[in-house]
Amino acid sequence: MSPLGSVRQVQKINQELLPEIEQIRRTDETGQKWSQKSYPGGYTSYATLNRLDQFSTSFLNIRNKIDLQVQKFSQHLDMDLQGRKLIMTNFWVNIMPPKTVHSMHIHPLSAISGTYYVQTPKNCSAIKFEDPRIVCFMGSPPRKTRARDDNQRFISLTPQAGQVILFESWMRHEVPPNLSRQNRISLSFNYDWI
Repeated sequence: MSPLGSVRQVQKINQELLPEIEQIRRTDETGQKWSQKSYPGGYTSYATLNRLDQFSTSFLNIRNKIDLQVQKFSQHLDMDLQGRKLIMTNFWVNIMPPKTVHSMHIHPLSAISGTYYVQTPKNCSAIKFEDPRIVCFMGSPPRKTRARDDNQRFISLTPQAGQVILFESWMRHEVPPNLSRQNRISLSFNYDWI
């Protein structure tokens, strides 16, 4: 998890984004219908308006900041890009009202995925990652409640507004129920190796 700027900068960015996100949710009737079927209780523009960086300069500015984080992340992972680039190919909004869940999933066909957090009210959901070796633990004893992160079967990260979380797209993850009384709002994205 890393912030996309100072507290003051991300507060300003998020204040600009919130009305645009609400406008998208309100006017995207196809996305609303898709969300009713595929994202019960919530709204996502994943299936309809999934190139927000082409929607407005606010989203383009966020994408430019995320591009830099993804470049650093790929270097940290020692990825050999072989002269090719990691390019953002999808960028969409997620609105999770209270009690909404986003079940365990991956982001197939992408290399790096992530989420930028616009609004994270108190008691809103963390993002929960599954250890990819879980299928190999059939005879293994459970781990202590306070085991080190690298020995846990699941890791939960509680983001703050203005932070971005990056992960390799094959990592199974979910967002448990939003226990807040307010909407949890985020922007998710995929980068492909092009």
